[in-house]
Amino acid sequence: MTDAPTLTRPPSGQFIAMTLFAAIMLDILPWQGTWLLLRPDFVLLLLLYWAIHQPLRIGMATAWGLGLVMDVADGALLGQYALAYTFAIYLALTLHRRIQAFGLWPQAWHIFPLLLVSQILALLTHLLSGATFIGWGYFLASITGALFWPPLSLLVQLALKHRYLPDVAYTTSRGSEK
Repeated sequence: MTDAPTLTRPPSGQFIAMTLFAAIMLDILPWQGTWLLLRPDFVLLLLLYWAIHQPLRIGMATAWGLGLVMDVADGALLGQYALAYTFAIYLALTLHRRIQAFGLWPQAWHIFPLLLVSQILALLTHLLSGATFIGWGYFLASITGALFWPPLSLLVQLALKHRYLPDVAYTTSRGSEK
């Protein structure tokens, strides 16, 4: 006998906000040296995750707002991350059905160009402001971000599953036996 499939509840807005806040906290940690080069953009990864899995709840306005927050947090040119995040989320919203059709590792192959386009836009904005080229190591974050996609997706799905497991109450049969 097979169990009937259960409908999963959509994540609450509070849960989505909490994951995005955690991503901001991870991004503003004082990363240095090689770790800074390898650090994926956690905010963009979570934005992409929610835009792909909840496209009606996370959109370009959220990406723009969080991009401005990251501009201020990173001390970047105001609008640099906002533009990059918004364009990446636009592409993710356009491709969300296609990306959902794949498993986690093939999804990572779709996430990589989105992360790379975001980094290229941020770099172009950085260069147009008169700054110097950062170096080719700057693009390592796109690779690590794509590699981080499957564990991140599993972690969020596990948190959602754990959050909505029904409480099971066990009762004893003492006193009810006759």
